[in-house]
Amino acid sequence: MKTTKEKIGVLLILCFGMIVVVSFFIVPPIAQDTMYHQFSDNSTYLEIPNTSNVLSNFFFLVAGCLGFLTVLKNKDLNILYENKAAYITLFLSAVLVSVGSGYYHLYPSNDTLVWDRLPMTIAFMSLFSIVISEFVSIKIGKAILLPMILVGILSVIYWYITEMSGKGDLRPYVAVQFFPIVAIPVMLIMFTSVFDKSGHYWWLLVTYILAKLFEHYDFVIHDILLVISGHSLKHISAAIGLFILIKGYRTIETLPRHTE
Repeated sequence: MKTTKEKIGVLLILCFGMIVVVSFFIVPPIAQDTMYHQFSDNSTYLEIPNTSNVLSNFFFLVAGCLGFLTVLKNKDLNILYENKAAYITLFLSAVLVSVGSGYYHLYPSNDTLVWDRLPMTIAFMSLFSIVISEFVSIKIGKAILLPMILVGILSVIYWYITEMSGKGDLRPYVAVQFFPIVAIPVMLIMFTSVFDKSGHYWWLLVTYILAKLFEHYDFVIHDILLVISGHSLKHISAAIGLFILIKGYRTIETLPRHTE
């Protein structure tokens, strides 16, 4: 039986979902801005174009590998082992982000951006499944993992196909990224985790917001700091969020209160 607070949480999430659906009928197709591929730091070192933006993806590689091995080898983590596949997928997608984003920043274009966005959508959907499992229902969390990953992948494919046809439409991809980021805080506030603590998810959201700010102020930050750009800091900030997540999973706590 859900509490009144949880019922309100469900209602809020459903409302957000309806807003996303309605927006498709109100907001016109959103094409990829050609300026998106213009970054403040175009420096080349060791014959690597856009060196800082490429190499800063190394942090995703380290975080992804560490998280994957942590989940794979440990049996006393603060994770729901019934949905272990979601945790593994999250960290493997981080590894793929390091490869896809690194490739994109070597040769920035819509063609390479696909390989950056595909693993990111998998990461978003995996995290969404995890939070639902821990805060709402393990059954629902497990059930939506594969369908949501498929939706994420299709959103990127749809964007690329429409972009190549001259009618670019980012709306599905934006929805895939926006909805979990809005729904997750609602779940953190309105529902109770099966574990004693959930601070690592809040810190993950904070680092994500910081990453988006670093991305937006790429040129401004580079002009101020000189040695590093906002976009490189975006990669580092997002990776730090993953390290915090891993630390949260490794902290010894009590057994889950419920796993229904």
